[in-house]
Amino acid sequence: MEILLGSIIGLVIGGVVAFIIQNVLLKKRTEKILADAEHEGESVKKEKILQAKERFLKLKEEHEEVIRDRERKMQSNEDKVKAKEKTLSQKTEEVARKEKELEKVQSDYEHKLASVEAKHVELDKIQQKRVAELSRISGMTVDEARNHMMEALVDEARTQAMAHIKEVTEEAKLNANREAKKIVVQTIQRVATEQAVENAVSVFNIDSDEVKGRIIGREGRNIRAIEAATGVEIIVDDTPEAIILSCFDPVRREIARLSLHQLVSDGRIHPARIEEVVAKTKKSLEEEIAETGRRTCIDLGIHGLHPELMRMVGRMKYRSSYGQNLLQHSREVANMCAIMASELGLNVKIAKRAGLLHDIGKVPDEEPELPHAILGMKLAEKYGEKPDVCNAIGAHHDEIEMTTLIAPIVQVCDAISGARPGARREIVESYIKRIKELENLALSYDGVSNAYAIQAGRELRVLVESEKVSDLKADELSFSISQRIQTEMTYPGQVKVTVIREKRSVNYAK
Repeated sequence: MEILLGSIIGLVIGGVVAFIIQNVLLKKRTEKILADAEHEGESVKKEKILQAKERFLKLKEEHEEVIRDRERKMQSNEDKVKAKEKTLSQKTEEVARKEKELEKVQSDYEHKLASVEAKHVELDKIQQKRVAELSRISGMTVDEARNHMMEALVDEARTQAMAHIKEVTEEAKLNANREAKKIVVQTIQRVATEQAVENAVSVFNIDSDEVKGRIIGREGRNIRAIEAATGVEIIVDDTPEAIILSCFDPVRREIARLSLHQLVSDGRIHPARIEEVVAKTKKSLEEEIAETGRRTCIDLGIHGLHPELMRMVGRMKYRSSYGQNLLQHSREVANMCAIMASELGLNVKIAKRAGLLHDIGKVPDEEPELPHAILGMKLAEKYGEKPDVCNAIGAHHDEIEMTTLIAPIVQVCDAISGARPGARREIVESYIKRIKELENLALSYDGVSNAYAIQAGRELRVLVESEKVSDLKADELSFSISQRIQTEMTYPGQVKVTVIREKRSVNYAK
């Protein structure tokens, strides 16, 4: 028992000793860790202090640099202000000096003005004295002399003005006409259009005269049915192997020609068949008209045209103006407009479009009481054409004011296409009337002895009396006649006015 108790006491004592030793060792380890931590903290503290000092020094240097920059700028601004103050001071001194000089000049001017006024009063007295003396010598009053002098001066000034106008006009023409003629000639040379003259009749050729009897029919019922269905007069005479179709509407003549061709080829000719064939021909011709319009736009490179306008372009093929085929005329004008626009640096596509559509008012479905240019402009506006194109269509005969550069180009090209030789037919009566109007217009002037229109009305030669008309007056007369022709008459192309003045002295040796 004692042994067991002694063992237990020994174990307890050993555990206590071990615990004490362990606590001692733990305390020493803790002290060491604390010492190491304290040492490491001191090191970190020193390092942070050094970094803070370096950051502070860097910020201080940057701040000092900013302050130095501001001081330099302030110094520069101060130098500029001082320089401006110096310049301003110099200018102030100069202004003061000029004010003194101006005061001196003004004083001299007032002195001279007073002297001039005194002399002016003196001259007025001398002038009045001379006028009174001249009135006494000439026997005319002052108003009469003034009126006489004014009339003489007005006549002289008018004559000199006309001479000056002629010189200026000729000088301008030397420059302007050279370029204008160059552009027009180049345009005409680059467009070759065939000469086409429309007639009011068409000839339908047949194989033999036996067909004529079949076309006429029993008691003429076939020919009456054809005329009623087509609106075309069919002339069957002694002309061998030919029948004449007469109508002023080319579309009706074409329908009648195609219908006759189909009827003769088929061999069945009777009133019911005639009505059927004419109806089919009308439908096929409408399709052909639409295709013609589409093909024309493709050939000219015009895109986006409204289908209704395209159909009207196709209808131009069967319309004529003064014997000139309207479609060929419009194509010719479109090509010339494109060339002229390219020469002048304008929009070629718009010019070509306006040239093609400029006579669209001649082929409407209805016939309102409007000029074809205005009607064409309204149709173009209705189907969405641009304002430039619409203005060119409406202004190509001066019905409205031109607002774009395309409009005069269309007008010029339309005149070129219509005025070229062989383009149009002119009725003899209207031609003779125009010639007589030209001659009568020239004969209406005082001093004109004779007037002759030559070269188909393209030149007017005026003979004047040398005693009544001087050389300078002849220039004025030529200009006045040309202006009246331009404003009062309608004519193709241009009219050259030549005034001829000569003096003949005749004596006889006996």
